[in-house]
Amino acid sequence: MRATWRGLPPKRHDVGWEPGLEVPAADGSPLRTDHYFPRAEGDFPTLLVRSPYGRGLPWSPMYGMLFAEQGFHVVLQSCRGTGGSGGRFDVWRDEAADGQATVAWLREQPWFNGTLGTVGPSYLGYVQWALALDPPPELKAMVVQVGLHNPHAFYHAGGAFHLENALAVGAGMTYQHQGIVPLVKAMLRLQRRLRAITTAQPLRGAYVSALGEVPWLDSVMTHPDADDPYWHGTDTGKAAERLSVPTALIGGWHDVLADQTFEQYGRLRRAGCETSLLVGPWTHTSAMQQGWPEVFAESLAWLRAHLCDDPSGLRPTTVRVHVGGEGAWRDLDDWPLSTRTASWFPTPDGHLIQQPPTDSAPLTSFRYDPADPTPSVGGPLLSRTAGPRDNTALEARDDVLTFTGPPLTEPVDILGPVSARLRISTDTGYADVFARLCDVDARGRSTNICDGLSSLHTAGQEPAEITVPMSSTAHRFAVGHRIRLQISGGAHPRYARNPGTGEPSVEATSFKPIRITLHADSELTLPWALGGEEAAD
Repeated sequence: MRATWRGLPPKRHDVGWEPGLEVPAADGSPLRTDHYFPRAEGDFPTLLVRSPYGRGLPWSPMYGMLFAEQGFHVVLQSCRGTGGSGGRFDVWRDEAADGQATVAWLREQPWFNGTLGTVGPSYLGYVQWALALDPPPELKAMVVQVGLHNPHAFYHAGGAFHLENALAVGAGMTYQHQGIVPLVKAMLRLQRRLRAITTAQPLRGAYVSALGEVPWLDSVMTHPDADDPYWHGTDTGKAAERLSVPTALIGGWHDVLADQTFEQYGRLRRAGCETSLLVGPWTHTSAMQQGWPEVFAESLAWLRAHLCDDPSGLRPTTVRVHVGGEGAWRDLDDWPLSTRTASWFPTPDGHLIQQPPTDSAPLTSFRYDPADPTPSVGGPLLSRTAGPRDNTALEARDDVLTFTGPPLTEPVDILGPVSARLRISTDTGYADVFARLCDVDARGRSTNICDGLSSLHTAGQEPAEITVPMSSTAHRFAVGHRIRLQISGGAHPRYARNPGTGEPSVEATSFKPIRITLHADSELTLPWALGGEEAAD
């Protein structure tokens, strides 16, 4: 670890290990648990890390060893039905009860001093929110790293099925707790068969050739409505609305869960809960790889402050964000700092201007063909292709519109949520609209910053107004660069194809090309669009 990640703090203690402990779940099933501890006299607080992904690599070194050598007991536990634990893994359903049962077990351990914290990423963040629905009195701090609280939003936000990420999670949930070799084999199978799986008609069930039967994934695919009883009780976000446990949040600008991290932050702030936010130039996976020295330092400082009464490592501000285009960290008092926005309007000749149009006439149109879907390039994915990428080839396609501002004479900073309010008409009545903000450099290279997708249903030829939330960002457009709005009818296989017929995308067996028309009185809304020097003030 120390050869891989430079800048890790020196260890304070040698580490001992009790593997294979059995902790009773809420239903009595044995939860396989490993206990890491400092080999030293004295009381140490405890960190609870619950995971459906096994207890070996990378969890053992990154959480068990690293935190134990810094002076914490670490209880690393496999969720019910995974990693040797008994019972059946019913995704999202048992984490609150099993977390409470584990805390009850901790109370009986002679080394437990009554001070508890939680830490972990992704689903390991979800189990923290599940415990926080009814926080035990011993819980004194949480660190949610690129964490989930709303499963439905992960799979269906915007109205389209998030296909590629769903398949990656299906592979991870099914195979990672079995060990590295089964996981690698499953990921390679998925990669080889990805095109066949994602273009199958119908889409439902096609993943079986790579992943085998995954009942929960089939259920996720076939329950797109957030109000469906299938999703009842799975959204743990309400825990943040009344929480008093100090909670640190860590995210990345290209993380698949970035929007959920910002939602968690907003709820905690409104509840008056002590919180902090760190957002780096990371994807979901790179935050825990290249970003690990920063993520670990932030996590350790928060846990020491609230479990060990040692605030010396805390930064002075509530928020720290990495500003893209500038390549520097910026400390802020809150997020977002301002509600000020600036609007940019597309024109028929492909420009992006700051003067609003005088009519709502059609600007331009394009044809989206599900048989040749607009490909996804970069952005918030779980694959190696995630993050900022060159969009030049994508933007050369006939089914991608671009609207570009003039070269900037002074830097422009944007910090906060980005959105596009679009007036759209279609010839089939059904479409997806994908909107992306890009930074075009002096050489003409277009790089994605943030984006989003929304589904819409139109009546006849009348345009409908749709707002596409494009996530949030902190970015500086440098002098000579240009601001670009990119619009298309999808991003495949990141999202399932819209069939153009009104059929559910996972059940559709026939597809119809869609003519999508963009009308004037559409606008791109950028947050706090100020000159660089003024923004820095």
